[in-house]
Order: sequence, then C-alpha cells, then structure tokens
Amino acid sequence: AAGGRRRQATEEAGPCSSSGRSAGYNTPAKMPHSFGYKARTRDMFAKPFRRQGEPALAKYLITYRVGDIVDIKADGSIHKGMPHKYYHGRTGVVFNVTKTSVGVEVLKPVKHRLILKRINVRIEHVSPSRSRENFVQRVKENIRLATLSKETGEKFQLKRQPAQPKAGYVLKMSEQSEPVTLRAAKFEYNL
Repeated sequence: AAGGRRRQATEEAGPCSSSGRSAGYNTPAKMPHSFGYKARTRDMFAKPFRRQGEPALAKYLITYRVGDIVDIKADGSIHKGMPHKYYHGRTGVVFNVTKTSVGVEVLKPVKHRLILKRINVRIEHVSPSRSRENFVQRVKENIRLATLSKETGEKFQLKRQPAQPKAGYVLKMSEQSEPVTLRAAKFEYNL
C-alpha cells in the first residue's frame, strides 16, 4: 500500500525533463547541497591579481616563538597544513613550534561561551599579527613622557582622548576675503 501511494504521488507531480526542470513549470533546476571541507571558499582562498603561485621566500624566514600573536590567513597555493575556512582571518597565540608548522590557540564563540581551540597550521598560512603595534608604541611613549615628567616636574596627559572639536579663530576681513551673497538667478523662459 505504501509503495502504491508513493508511485501515485510521483505520477501526480508530473514527468520531469532531462534538464532537471519540471515540465509544467518555469523553475530553474536546484544545485545539490554540498557541505564539504572547502565549501564556499572560491573567493576566500583565491590569491590576489598577479600574486598567484608559490609564496615568497621571506615567508619561510620568519621566526615564530611560543606566545607570539599571529593572524591566520590560508594560502590557496599551499594545500598542506591548511586551516579550516572558519579560522581564516582569525588571530591566535602560538603554543607550539615545529619544523614546518606552528600550533595556534584560537578562541571560538559557541552560543554563550568561548571555546579555546588548538589547531596546527603550516607557516605559509600564518603571519605575525600587527594588532599590538599601536598599543606597544603607546606604552613606550607613555614611559618616555613619565620619565620626562619626573625630570622637569611638568604633568602630561597619558590617557587617550577622543577627537576634540577644532579650535575657533577670528577671520580678518579684507577685499579678497569679503563675503559674497549668492542668490538663485531668476528663471527666464525664452523661445
């Protein structure tokens, strides 16, 4: 009985053409679902224009140490040791260094918590992060100003301030800078 019902339902749906479109309807054929390891990474793992091919030698000469902050950016030309697409563009901390790879700890938000993920990635797919450069520069500048303050007795503002409004000024009038009143020209309809 179940097989008969199933056969009857398919007969009611109507015959389908070989192109995948239904005979009576103008609907396009649907692509099959694909949830592979590299699904939807056509643009993500593509290399920039005129930058295709093997990575430069300088990439291999960078020294990584445990505790370094690195940015994960998968290189599409190197298939070995490539991270999963989720980690592309993430920043993590090096916890292990081997001959060809580094182990990176990345925080992954899952619902209400942050899970610490440990992934092993080849060095072609990581680069030293520049996320702390501004902070380190600010710390050095604050130390310099603090020592200068002790020597001179002058106080300096070490905290970051939001962008302040521009300072006001008085504009002196002259014949060149005299204001000009502009009015719309009257519309004249000429045939």
